[in-house]
Amino acid sequence: MTNAVIVDAVRLASGKGKPGGALSGTHPVELLAHVLRTIVDRNDLDPALVDDVIGGCVSQVGEQALNISRTALLSAGFPDSVPATTIDRQCGSSQQAAHFAAQGVIAGAYDIVIACGVESMSRIPMGTTTLGKDTGGPGIAARYPEGLVNQGISAELIATKWKLDRDTLDTFSAQSHRRAAAAHTAGAFDKEIVPIAVRSGEGNIIAHTVDETVRAGTTVEGLSNLASSFHTNTYASRFPDLDWRITPGNSSPFTDGASAVLIMSETAASKLGLTARARFHSFAVAADDPIFMLTAPIPATHKILARAGLSIEDIDAYEVNEAFASVPLAWAHEFNADPTKLNPRGGAIALGHALGSSGTRLLTTLVNQLEATGGRYGLQTMCEGAGMANATIIERL
Repeated sequence: MTNAVIVDAVRLASGKGKPGGALSGTHPVELLAHVLRTIVDRNDLDPALVDDVIGGCVSQVGEQALNISRTALLSAGFPDSVPATTIDRQCGSSQQAAHFAAQGVIAGAYDIVIACGVESMSRIPMGTTTLGKDTGGPGIAARYPEGLVNQGISAELIATKWKLDRDTLDTFSAQSHRRAAAAHTAGAFDKEIVPIAVRSGEGNIIAHTVDETVRAGTTVEGLSNLASSFHTNTYASRFPDLDWRITPGNSSPFTDGASAVLIMSETAASKLGLTARARFHSFAVAADDPIFMLTAPIPATHKILARAGLSIEDIDAYEVNEAFASVPLAWAHEFNADPTKLNPRGGAIALGHALGSSGTRLLTTLVNQLEATGGRYGLQTMCEGAGMANATIIERL
């Protein structure tokens, strides 16, 4: 069987997803173009050899519309002959892009492919694509007469079901910031973050290289003062048992970002004289209750471990997206997972969650974590809108 291997993985340092954020002045096409250009340049790869570019983007409207992956590769200077597509599996869009890319290599449809993702939440705010319209239709209304809920309510439901109190959520969140800050200080992100020129608040052109959303001084005490984000009278009457524990401090911030992973067959890597850093071992996708919405990483992980013939103890690092603190904590409880292996360089609560970019961002960080520690297997999983999740296992080479 043909192995699909990761040759390189890069990302931008996060920018706050609001006007004035470090990346907010840069068009999202240029964010993605920058990582695409960088990943071929630093591997001395002729972009004409790329069989396809598969990108993730959630809000495909406005500046992110009309197949942004193709627009970005043209902006990056790739030949006209290189195709691209942009997919939406909500927050897991670029993780799914990596799955499609690797599966295409394994199937023999590709020799070289780039999986990538982008989201500019400062320029295209979350929810823009709905245009304020009901996106469910009568069938959904009949099946869920009380209505579906937003992800914040789902995070609250998870916190209640798994008995995760406010202090537990805030403690995990403060740890995410400490770990991310320590990783930056130690240079752990140096290999994955690529500089991008941005204009500072003072009007100077500078290189953006540090995740803007990390707050090294975050404390549990400080987080405890934040108010609930999602409490409303309507939801309070519908879910009377909720304690309203989800706040901005234990949620991932709106973020701008882009990331890319260079994937190819082992044969192609060898012919080009490139080093394969990891191989794709197993894939899974699963779905769960769309009201709880964010619990699907649990069945996805069960599915992929069974498929891989591995146990959770065999995994050396887990990247479980921190959309909200309750998500990885519930996951860890279900698998009795080693907390030291869970998001060891911090997660999205600190590093940000640039929706379409997050899948390949987590994969980038996971590859580097395995290399730094000598670990063999890494597991990545991510909750996604409407109750879905992808799971990926990679093996360091």
